Amino acid sequence: MDLATRAWDRLGNGGLRLTELGFGTAPRGKLNRAGPEAEADAILDTAWAGGVRFYDTAPLYGFGLAERRLGRMLKDKPRDDFVLSTKVGRILEVATPETRDGIGKWFDVPARRERYDWSYDGVMRSIEFSLERLGLDRIDILFVHDIDVPNQGSRAAVDAAVAALMASGYQALVSLRDQGVIRAFGAGVNEWEVCQDLAERGDFDLFLLAGRYTLLEQTALDSFLPLCTARGIGIITGGPYNSGILATGPVEGAWYNYEPASAEIRAKVARIEAVCQAHDTPLVEAAFAFPLAHPATLSVIPGGQRPSEMARNLDIARARVPPALWADLKAAGLMHPDAPTGA
Repeated sequence: MDLATRAWDRLGNGGLRLTELGFGTAPRGKLNRAGPEAEADAILDTAWAGGVRFYDTAPLYGFGLAERRLGRMLKDKPRDDFVLSTKVGRILEVATPETRDGIGKWFDVPARRERYDWSYDGVMRSIEFSLERLGLDRIDILFVHDIDVPNQGSRAAVDAAVAALMASGYQALVSLRDQGVIRAFGAGVNEWEVCQDLAERGDFDLFLLAGRYTLLEQTALDSFLPLCTARGIGIITGGPYNSGILATGPVEGAWYNYEPASAEIRAKVARIEAVCQAHDTPLVEAAFAFPLAHPATLSVIPGGQRPSEMARNLDIARARVPPALWADLKAAGLMHPDAPTGA
């Protein structure tokens, strides 16, 4: 059974077609563990064989390692058969093993330090380096990476970064799109608020939004997602399981937003899971399907460290959730009343 796809053509130039299941390459950059090369190749091969045709990467992931690994897999594939996104906003600089960034997070990776750069030249340098690491001649989507409070540290710092981007780097993004070097641009972030700010300031195409429109969190429906629908802006959902709890369920030690879930969050997830069980639907399948019910959503990128987890993602992406489940979640007050359900 082929994976479902969704088309995006906001600009009327043919646009892009993404598989509803996307592949995120942060783990291919040896995030949290130093996995062997053979395992990295195997999970990429499993994704391709399963029909995945949208791949997201970034210079940050393993300080270039994920881009190189992904490029190695894609180099013999027909270029028009897949959609590729990477990111800008950081420049990687050579460091020593003792002074490099990411110690304890990225393992067995090049010794590099990251420097934020929202300028025109920074965007152009970043895409040039990415094309070289990937070994490809074009990139479909460029996302401005991590221009949000969790990474910048404060709302004031985000406002300053957005101002710097719009004053300089934004012009590079528009130029690259106008020249056909990229097909689309946007931002890859952990907050919908900055996405709305950018959409109101400029001509953005797509946003990769991690963890902020999920079965557990839906405040983006109040203003941001209606704006996307009105303007034809596409959404790619990262972190559909909110760091794990929507995959594991409310077990002791479950993770939410990159830290142990509170008792309150576990209790809410337990109520959601009970409704899912009443419909013979695993929680993880409902969590994957939920964002896809919104008309702006193009693809969902779950995690996956091993080939077996990729195979499970393929099964989840092909599962079907009964419409009555969504109705019962709304009736129980566990879903935003305006959340689309695809019914």
